[in-house]
Amino acid sequence: MVLREDDHFAIADQPSLQCGKAATCFMLNTKNAIIAIFVLVSLFTAGSETNALVDAPASSAVIATTHVRSHDQVKVRTHDDSDVAARDLSEPSVKSPPLAKPSIHSSTFTGPFGLNVVPVVHGELLTKWRGVEADIRADSEVLARCLDGTEFCPSAARKFLAIIAEGRARTGRARIGVINRAINFAIRPMSDFAQWGVPDRWSAPLATLTTGRGDCEDYAIAKYVALRAAGVADDDVRLVIVRNLAVGDDHAVVAARLDGGWMILDNRWLALVEDVEMYRAVPLFVMDNTGVKQFEPTTVYASHASAPLPRRS
Repeated sequence: MVLREDDHFAIADQPSLQCGKAATCFMLNTKNAIIAIFVLVSLFTAGSETNALVDAPASSAVIATTHVRSHDQVKVRTHDDSDVAARDLSEPSVKSPPLAKPSIHSSTFTGPFGLNVVPVVHGELLTKWRGVEADIRADSEVLARCLDGTEFCPSAARKFLAIIAEGRARTGRARIGVINRAINFAIRPMSDFAQWGVPDRWSAPLATLTTGRGDCEDYAIAKYVALRAAGVADDDVRLVIVRNLAVGDDHAVVAARLDGGWMILDNRWLALVEDVEMYRAVPLFVMDNTGVKQFEPTTVYASHASAPLPRRS
């Protein structure tokens, strides 16, 4: 007899293998008895294994069933499951954007001369600059009344407005150059002691143009105001104090940003030069609408000491 998958259910129906209530089986012969015992033992063992599979965890049952069907399939599925787990950990379904490269923030000052600066919070220079800013605001009110035509316009205001208009009519380097030349021609150099009887005095543009005389800071202040009034952005204009190593004196100039560089407007020459071309000059202070700052001590320009100053045009 060939045992089928469901033979353990069919055996109980065979007349020669019936068991009574007393659990005593009467076999026709020894051979049949031996076969019956063998079948019963096999069925009991199979039932135990079946119960073990039922009682086992679901994951184990899946792996065991798969193993019975194909050992190679167990390996493939296990490998695939490991790969999925690895991908879940290292490659999420929604990929994060690539990390941006860290920005490199330079501490170098982005203004003229490219040097670091520190704010000046007290001192004579700060007091002078605040006084000049107040005078510049007063000049602005006079210029506004001139433009309105409601009041008499002083000669110095009309002259300054003409310089501003000439600069506003141009752009870029031409605007910077025309204002530099116009202010240089409008003022005659004279020391503060000779004009005012004091060692140092900083004047707003209208006061300087009223007398037509001034020293380097008076030129620089007039150019600083004219450039801004002509349309150059506030952040693109600076008034700078440098040490002139040729004579050992401090000197005032204006720096205007142009195409990423800084052009220097100087009363000593008509041509514009870049800040890096100011040989034998060490920058000391820089001023703008945010206040006064001091350049940190540096030896960058020490090599400039042996180079000549730019010639006057």
